[in-house]
Amino acid sequence: MQLTLTKLPWYAQLGAFVVLAIAGCGTFYYYYEMPTHADMQARELQLTSLRNDIKKGLDTAKKLPEFRSQVTDLEARLVNLKAVLPEEKDAADLLNRMQAVAAQSNMTIKGFKPSPTVTKQLHAEWPIALELEGTYHNLATFFDRVGRFTRIVNISGLDVKGRDRTDANNTISATCVATTFVLLDKPSAGGRGAAPPARGTPPPSGRGA
Repeated sequence: MQLTLTKLPWYAQLGAFVVLAIAGCGTFYYYYEMPTHADMQARELQLTSLRNDIKKGLDTAKKLPEFRSQVTDLEARLVNLKAVLPEEKDAADLLNRMQAVAAQSNMTIKGFKPSPTVTKQLHAEWPIALELEGTYHNLATFFDRVGRFTRIVNISGLDVKGRDRTDANNTISATCVATTFVLLDKPSAGGRGAAPPARGTPPPSGRGA
């Protein structure tokens, strides 16, 4: 038996047409319209994200000259810092400087003994025991000139004693600790570390001219 709409009453034909039209529209919306709408929303979100990224990039590009200026300033500060806190410790170089200053101050360095370094977070403290001979005035002059070093040197533990046998240029003997600082290549957790063998040699016992 074959079904045909032509045999149905006109109102039944109209109802069947309406049902088929609604079913067709629903099928089109579900299988075509909805996926297309969802894809468009996803693309709009992606476009918004890209626009935000472009805006951030443009804002960063505008600040690039400022960043370059800051880098240049930091590099200059690092150069100055390395002059104050050298990256390496050199006993021979420091000894030569001390001897030159001692000679200028009419003092004699009788002992120069580097000790193990004390490691901090960004630097290491390097104490050096000094034994000196001269006069009170020349000792003060020596410390004043050491304080003018580009490299930081702190003097502590000063002990001054009068000599039994004295002359005009040799009335006292003094011991102290000269602590200088070394810039570390990498930050450290801190603690005491043993220093490598110093490259300097003991100073001569004679007075500098």
